[in-house]
Amino acid sequence: MLRSEHSPMPADLVAELRHTLGQAAVTQDNLDLAAVSVDASHYLLTPGALVRATSVSDVAKSMAAAKRHKVSLNFRSGGTSLSGQGLTRGLMIDTRRAFRGIQVLDNGERVRVQPGATVTAVNTVLGRLNRKLGPDPASSVACTLGGVIADNSSGMSCGTVANTYRTLESMVFVLTSGTVVDTGDPDCEDKLASAEPELVENLLAMRDLCRRDDLAAEIRHQFSMKNTMGYGINSFLDYDTPAQILCHLMIGSEGTLGFIASAVLRTMPIMPQISTALLHFPTLDAAAKALPDLVASGVNVTELMDSASLELGRQDPRDGHVIPARPGEAADAALLVEYHCPDAQSRHEAEERGNAVIAGLDLVNKPVFTDDQAVRGPIWNIRNGLYAKVAGTRPSGQTALLEDIAVPVASLAGVCGNLQGLFSEHGYPDSIIFGHAKDGNIHFLVLEDFRQKQGLDRYEEFTEGMVGLVLEAHGTLKAEHGTGRIMAPFVERQYGPDLYGVMKQLKNSLDPDGILNSGTIITGDKDIHLKDIKLTPTVQEEVDRCVECGYCEPVCPSRDLTLTPRQRIVIQRAIAQAKADGNTELEAELRASEEYKVIQTCAVDGMCQTTCPLHINTGDLVRRLRGEENPAAWQLGWSAVGKAWNPFVTVASAAMSVTHPIPAKATNVVTKAARAVLGSDRIPMVSDELPVGGKRRVPGHRSGMAGRPEVVYMPACVNTMFGSAVPQEETMQFAVLSLLTAAGVGVTVPKGINSICCGTPWKSKGMTKGYASMRARVVDVMRRATHDGELVVLSDAVSCSEGFVHELEYEGVTNIKVVDAVQYIADELLPSLPPLPKVASAALHPTCSSTRMGWNDSIRKCAEAIADEVYVANNWGCCGFAGDRGMLHPELTASATAREAAELERRHFDYYLSANRTCELGMERATGKPWRHVLNVLAERMVEFAPA
Repeated sequence: MLRSEHSPMPADLVAELRHTLGQAAVTQDNLDLAAVSVDASHYLLTPGALVRATSVSDVAKSMAAAKRHKVSLNFRSGGTSLSGQGLTRGLMIDTRRAFRGIQVLDNGERVRVQPGATVTAVNTVLGRLNRKLGPDPASSVACTLGGVIADNSSGMSCGTVANTYRTLESMVFVLTSGTVVDTGDPDCEDKLASAEPELVENLLAMRDLCRRDDLAAEIRHQFSMKNTMGYGINSFLDYDTPAQILCHLMIGSEGTLGFIASAVLRTMPIMPQISTALLHFPTLDAAAKALPDLVASGVNVTELMDSASLELGRQDPRDGHVIPARPGEAADAALLVEYHCPDAQSRHEAEERGNAVIAGLDLVNKPVFTDDQAVRGPIWNIRNGLYAKVAGTRPSGQTALLEDIAVPVASLAGVCGNLQGLFSEHGYPDSIIFGHAKDGNIHFLVLEDFRQKQGLDRYEEFTEGMVGLVLEAHGTLKAEHGTGRIMAPFVERQYGPDLYGVMKQLKNSLDPDGILNSGTIITGDKDIHLKDIKLTPTVQEEVDRCVECGYCEPVCPSRDLTLTPRQRIVIQRAIAQAKADGNTELEAELRASEEYKVIQTCAVDGMCQTTCPLHINTGDLVRRLRGEENPAAWQLGWSAVGKAWNPFVTVASAAMSVTHPIPAKATNVVTKAARAVLGSDRIPMVSDELPVGGKRRVPGHRSGMAGRPEVVYMPACVNTMFGSAVPQEETMQFAVLSLLTAAGVGVTVPKGINSICCGTPWKSKGMTKGYASMRARVVDVMRRATHDGELVVLSDAVSCSEGFVHELEYEGVTNIKVVDAVQYIADELLPSLPPLPKVASAALHPTCSSTRMGWNDSIRKCAEAIADEVYVANNWGCCGFAGDRGMLHPELTASATAREAAELERRHFDYYLSANRTCELGMERATGKPWRHVLNVLAERMVEFAPA
C-alpha cells in the first residue's frame, strides 16, 4: 500500500488519556495527525492520536495506557529519522516541546540533556565553555538528543570513539512496566534487581550467551565498524552489570525498548585550529588506497566524493571553482581531509604529516592545507550541498532516498564500484556516493517515483542487490541512520539466527506486548520496507522540492503553538492527496483547519530558509495562501491604503497615542466586538506595553565632509507608528543622522519619504496589487534620490532594509544598493569613533531579517561599542511579532519568545538592544524590559560622552 490511513484508536483509551493528562494534551484532529505522519524518510504512517506530553510522568502514563489497550506507541522529537523509525499508526507521543532541558555539569566537561534538545542547542550552550558533544551528525540543527541516543548517531568526525555509545555516562529511562531506571544512582543495580528480577535474569543469560567465543567474535566484527543495524548487543561484551548493559542497549534501540528521559554525556574540547585540503584522485580506487596512510597520519575527517558528486560540484555557480577539472573521461574521486588541532604548533605538525603522505599519492591536483575560511568554506559548501543538489533538482513527484552503509575500509573501493554498477543496472543515473571514508561509511542517494508500481518494483530489486553486495563485503546495512523499517527485514540476514534470536529475546523481555515502535528493528514482515511508502504529490512551486527533512523546525517561531514549516508543507501534500483520492470530506476538513494553524500563525519570517538545505522559504507558500483567500474588498482596501500611506501612518501613529492611556483590556473589548461582527481576526489587538505613536519622517539634506561619501537615508515608517520605549529618547531619524554626521557622511532623506514603505505589510498579507503599487513608488523615489544608483540607500529597521532589497529584486533593479544602517555604521563609523565608556552588559536580540541578510555581526559590533559583555540568549529566535502578527495573534509572540525571555530574566542587563522596532516591542512584551534600537543607544552615548 502506498498511503497510510490511521488505525482506529480505542475510544476508551483516548478518553482515559484525556482524563489523566488533560483534554488539551490529546488530539485526534486530522490536521494534527497528518502533520506528524511523516519523518525525513520515505514512509508515511498516520497516528491514531497524538499526545503532547509535558513531563516524564505523562509519558509513563501514556505507555501504561497503551500497554493496557495493546496499542502501538512511538516517541517523536526531531523527526529527522531517515529509516522510518519516527512513525506509528498507533499513539504518537510528542517528546520535543516539553523536553528541551540542558544542564551543564563540571564546567562543561559533562552535560545532562533531555530528549527534545537539538545537538545545535546543546553545542550552543557548551560552546561558551569551548566544549561540544561527541556526535556530530549533519542534521545537528534539527536532530534531537532523544534521536541521537536512540539511533547511536555519529557524524563527520566522531567515528566510533566519540559517538553516543562511547560518551554516555548515565541515563534515566522508563520501561513499559513503569519502572524508572537511573544509572547515575549508586544503588541502581540493586533497585533494578528488586523491581525487575526476571528482566535481570534474562539480561544475564543473554550476556553469557553473547560471550560464547563464536558469537563474541562476530559481535566484535560487527561493531568494529559504525553500525546501527539491530540492537547494540556489543553492550553484552563491554559491560557486566544488568543496569549498565541495559542503558547501553537503549542506545540505538530506536524507541523500541523504553523511553529515554534524560542522559548525561561526556563532552569534547573544541579544537580551534583546523586545516583542510581537497585531494583529487584520478580514480575511486586511488582514493580508497590512500586511506590507510591518511588515517595513520591522524586525520580527523576524510570525506569521500565520487565522480558524480564532483561533477555536481563543478556545476555550482558560486563554489564550483574549487573542484579541479575532470581528468579526461575517467571516473575521478576526491577526499576532503581535515586535521583538528588544539594549537598552531599541533596544526603545523599535522600538516607536515599530511604533506608527507600526499607526496606519495597518485593525485590530479597539488593540494595545499589551509585554515583560510574563504577557501575551506566553498569546499564544505560543495560537500554539504550534495544531498540538496540532487534532491532539489528531482522531478516533481519523485522521492529522494538517502541510504548509508559501512564496510571494512579495504573493501570500500570495490563496494563503491559495485554500487555504481547497481545504479546503472536498475536505472538510477542521478545517484551519487559520498561519505565518511576513514570509517568505511558511505552514503548514497537514489531518486524514485513511487506513484507507479514499477517504481516500487525497481526499488525492491535494487534493495535486494544492495543488501547482498554489502553483506558479501562483511559490512553493515546501517552505519548511522538506524535500522528503522527500511532494514528491519534484513537484520537476521546480517547477524545470523543466533544473534538475531538474542535481539528478539531482548525485545520480548522489555516489551512483551510489542507496543513500542512496532515494525522497527524486529519484524516478522519481510516486506515491511516496501509498505506505507509516502507519495509526494505536486503542490505549490515554492515548496514542491521539500524533502521533509525537518531542518526548518527548530528555528520556526510557531513550532510550539501550531505547526512548523515542514508540517505546513506536509498539510499541502495531504490536501492534494485527499483531492486526488476524491476524499472531499477530508480535503474540506484540512482546508478549514489550516486557516489558523497553517496560514494565520505563520510569521512568514523566512528563518526556515536559513536552515533548509534546499533554501525553501515556507513564508512564500503562506503568502500565496493568504493571497488566494483574501477577499476582493481587502485587496482593494489595502491598495487604497498604499496610495494614501502618508495620512494612514499619521492616523495610525495618532491612534497609538490616543489609546495609550486606555488599558488594553478595555480597548480590546471593542476590537473583539469588531472581529466578531466582521467574522475576521484581521483587526489588531493592543497590549499595555505598546508605546505612543512616533514622529513623522522629515525629508532634507545634510552635507558631509569633503572626500566623504554621501548616502540616501530612508527612515522606516514603523518608527513613526510606534514611538520609543523610553519617553525621552530621540527619534531614530535623529540618532542615525547624528551618527552619520559625526562620521562626516553626507545624507539625503528624500522628498516623498512619508508616502513610501518597504512593502512588507502588503507582501506578508498576500496583498499582491497593493505590494506592486508600493514597489513601483519606492523604486521611483530611490532612482531619483540615488541619482540612478550612484548613492547607497540606508534604512534604520532591519526588516525594512530587507524589504527594500526585495522590492528592488522584484522590479529587476540591480544598480541600487541597500544596506541596513547598522551595517553602514559598523563599517564606516565605529573604526574612527573614539572609544566610549561602556556599561557592564547588554542583552542583544538579533532579528530574523538581520540573520537572513547577514547583518548580525554588524549589530553585535555596534552593541560591543556600548557594553563590555554582549549576551545573545542560547534560546534566541524570531520573536514572532512579525510586523503586526503579534497584534493579530499575540499568542504567537508569547510562544515564540517564552524560552528566550525565561533565560534573560535570570539576570540583569544594563541595556536591552535590538535593531527593529516591532521586534523590540515583542521582546518588551515578553520580558517587561525596555528594548531599544542599538543605534539609538549608540548615538545617545556618543552625544553624552563626546569631547567638548
